[in-house]
Amino acid sequence: MHLDDLAELAEQYRALDAGITHEVRVCVAAACQSTGSLPVLEALTQANTDDCCKVKGVGCMGLCSAGPMVAVAPKDGGIPESVLYREVKPEDAAEVLASVGGPLVERLHCPTDQPFFTRQMRIVREHSGIIDPDSFKGYVAVGGYAGLIKALTEMTPADVLREMTTSGLRGRGGGGYPTGLKWSTIAKMPPGQKYVICNGDEGDPGAFMDRAVLESDPHRVLEGMAIAAYAVGASKGYVYVRAEYPLAVERLTTAIKKAKRAGFIGNKIADTQFSFEVEIRLGAGAFVCGEETALMASIEGLRGQPRPRPPYPAESGLWGCPTLINNVETFANIAPIITNGGEWFAGIGTEKSKGTKVFALAGSISHIGLIEVPMGITLREIIEEIGGGCPGGKAFKAVQTGGPSGGCIPAQHLDIGVDYDSLKTLGTMMGSGGMIVMDETCDMVDVARYFMEFCMTESCGKCTPCRTGTWQMHELLDRIAKSRGTPKDLVLLEELCEVVQATSLCGLGQSAPNPVLSTLRYFRDEYEEKLAGR
Repeated sequence: MHLDDLAELAEQYRALDAGITHEVRVCVAAACQSTGSLPVLEALTQANTDDCCKVKGVGCMGLCSAGPMVAVAPKDGGIPESVLYREVKPEDAAEVLASVGGPLVERLHCPTDQPFFTRQMRIVREHSGIIDPDSFKGYVAVGGYAGLIKALTEMTPADVLREMTTSGLRGRGGGGYPTGLKWSTIAKMPPGQKYVICNGDEGDPGAFMDRAVLESDPHRVLEGMAIAAYAVGASKGYVYVRAEYPLAVERLTTAIKKAKRAGFIGNKIADTQFSFEVEIRLGAGAFVCGEETALMASIEGLRGQPRPRPPYPAESGLWGCPTLINNVETFANIAPIITNGGEWFAGIGTEKSKGTKVFALAGSISHIGLIEVPMGITLREIIEEIGGGCPGGKAFKAVQTGGPSGGCIPAQHLDIGVDYDSLKTLGTMMGSGGMIVMDETCDMVDVARYFMEFCMTESCGKCTPCRTGTWQMHELLDRIAKSRGTPKDLVLLEELCEVVQATSLCGLGQSAPNPVLSTLRYFRDEYEEKLAGR
């Protein structure tokens, strides 16, 4: 198969809906399902009698707090061209269908000209909210698998590696390691068994980016994994997903079956000599399994515990073989980079942080949901414009980025650009993309205690600094939070932070002190008030 053949196939799939002028799209991702979108989809399907209108389920539209979301759109239109409805109920079906070519249902209308939609730039989430995540034909019809076919038929593995290096893409799992460099390292390993792993073990509190991508556009992730495997010389891939994401697992399983049946996964893909098989591995919900060596141990059937590095996975990973590990969002960026070129991607973002980033806005924010924005956008733009600020007229106090590994950023730093390097100067990190917003009512000592409790309970227990250090830090924070602490406790807490950070085996322990250190840095007065009994 060549690109011309794929284009012809895509045209055939588009012709199946030749008579359709409008689509009524119902979000069937987890957030909207939890508020009742499936009965809405059923009611709309049963009530639809217009042959020119198609009702279908789609992935996440982004504004998760407004579900169930329904879009009335021209067949080829995206979210900006759609009429969006929020909090739709089954009994609203007739009114929603009547609005196709008719007057809006004003009481349900959610304007798409608000910054939440207009300020976004969708690359990873390009198809989310538009295509049916279970439809292979729908994915191909919008250009799916063109990147893979281009790589296999028009590029050598070295060409793919050059495009990835040119793009400047950095790993979206939190570390920010240059993707092209990581891939090139594995490609240089001697020929033999190599593996590609997609890390979907998303465990940060308040983070749901990877889950939404897998639920909304699973073929995009599979395509990225296949391109990566071709570039580094791998023949086997695993998607590691936590079992708490049953909908993501279900849709990914369906996608693998359909891609394999169509010849885009399996033996001699696109009539070439390249073969690539993919399996799903379920995690039991251990936060530490997001760390790459613990993740590999879990796939091997061992207890999910990290091991010292070196050797790194690129040299000795899964079952001792060279292994490439990237997260869901990283793989979802690959196909558009190959299709559009590395220079196109490098033209987005900042000098050292290229492309876009998907964030999950949660906490005290008016618009809770997923956003995708160019790197370098300021925190103020994200929180006040796109997120709509804190609800109820409350003043913004801090935003916690990077999950338990990150820190809390106060209001005086809202104008900083969001990129890998700038956030580090504030004592926090990009992480996988969680953003928890806190208003003036939040107790920052309590916030630090909450995240330390999370790290303490999620510690695998392998190394002493993390196992006992996080417990001791939580005890000190608990004492201070209850106004039973002393100034010596605060000194000991800071010393423990330094020790645990410097001596823990893996990233969990090394980053566990970050929320404590950042709240001490910016909100020390709250600790001192607790010590004074106030």
